Amino acid sequence: MTRLSSKQILQENQTDDHNAISALSLNHKALSHISCLADFKNLERLDLSFNNLTSLQDLKLCVNLKWLSVLQNKLQSLEGIEELSKLTVLNAGKNKLRSMDEVRSLVSLRALILNDNEIGSICRLDRMKDLNTLVLSRNPVHEIGESLVKLKSITKLSLSKCQIQSIGSSLKSCIELKELRLAHNDIKTLPAELAYNTKLQNLDLGNNLITSWSDLKVIRSLVNLKNFNLQGNPIAVKEKLAKKTKRLLPNLQIFNARPTDKITKYEKGDKVDDFPLNVATELEVKKKDKRDHGRAEKNKHNSMTESGLAHLVNGDLDVEKELKKKKRKANDEAKKKVPILKEDHTMVERELNKKARKVERGGLSAIDDGETPFMELFAAETAENSKYSVEDRTDKAFQDSNSAGGSVSLGAKKKKTKRRGISPSIQLLSLPVEVGLGGPSTWDDE
Repeated sequence: MTRLSSKQILQENQTDDHNAISALSLNHKALSHISCLADFKNLERLDLSFNNLTSLQDLKLCVNLKWLSVLQNKLQSLEGIEELSKLTVLNAGKNKLRSMDEVRSLVSLRALILNDNEIGSICRLDRMKDLNTLVLSRNPVHEIGESLVKLKSITKLSLSKCQIQSIGSSLKSCIELKELRLAHNDIKTLPAELAYNTKLQNLDLGNNLITSWSDLKVIRSLVNLKNFNLQGNPIAVKEKLAKKTKRLLPNLQIFNARPTDKITKYEKGDKVDDFPLNVATELEVKKKDKRDHGRAEKNKHNSMTESGLAHLVNGDLDVEKELKKKKRKANDEAKKKVPILKEDHTMVERELNKKARKVERGGLSAIDDGETPFMELFAAETAENSKYSVEDRTDKAFQDSNSAGGSVSLGAKKKKTKRRGISPSIQLLSLPVEVGLGGPSTWDDE
């Protein structure tokens, strides 16, 4: 399909009223002409990404548009959007634009995404009082200049993979800036004026030309910095880099894509050793250590259990021997006191055995009963002393394991089940916020 008709749109939306349609998704349709869209006066949201458009002139009458994506078309100009004063989000990334001058009049813009074009300079954007997101990565932009003067509302700025050599004082007015991406440029130093950007939380300077700490002195002022990247710079190979950075930025959480709380772990003296390749690798090592610890605890528990049983069995055998010893002693004493006639031998022996059993009543006398197998008596003893079920004993074993410093898998399972029970209303809180409303700062900005 190269040409779109109003009839087709109405049929697909099951209506015959042009004014009833406020949103259209027309991506991946190989469109080259969109003149019929002029009939839809109430359009507020329009997705025309991944088509073959070369002009936006047909959008002139769509004056109620608030959200527009023309990502990855064949546009060389943005002419036609100058009158779309209600537009808050514009994504024109991955086209062939050489200029962005047409956006100057879009005073309601909150997010402007123009990555992967051929734009050589940034026009003045000082009329956009609400602009918070600007993405111009992968454009041949040499300098920022005065384009962002008076642009106090901007919070997210990406100029990665451009040709910028210096920042200068261009960001002095951007006092709300929280995220700044300047990777893959030719920057050699950070200007002192960056100290005005005290709210900066994420700063990516990877793959530039920074060589010494004197070029980074201003970072002392960035007290809210949480994520800082210097990978690919000449300074990145220096020893003590991570340690010194952490000392200058106590609130830093991520440095060169690694958690800062691991910095001291991988240092020996003043020398910084190699860190793990990435966070995933480190987590894998932790999991392995945890598994090894669990096996060790299990083996220890089994060993203790076997040892305890052996001790119990051996203890009972000792009792049995002691009882037999007492029996023999009682027999000897009886023989001394009572004259035993040969014919009365059987009767006397029975009497002595009876007395011996009375002497032994204080212990486990039943164990000496030759008619009862020892293992049955042991099982009966265990069953009698057990006052809780198998489940109770299992719980008790876990508690004992806890008190001995062991890990309890049952507790982990319960915790996991609890997490699965999170209510839908709570899960909704983690849904991403849309671009231009404080949400993700990029569209295809890698």
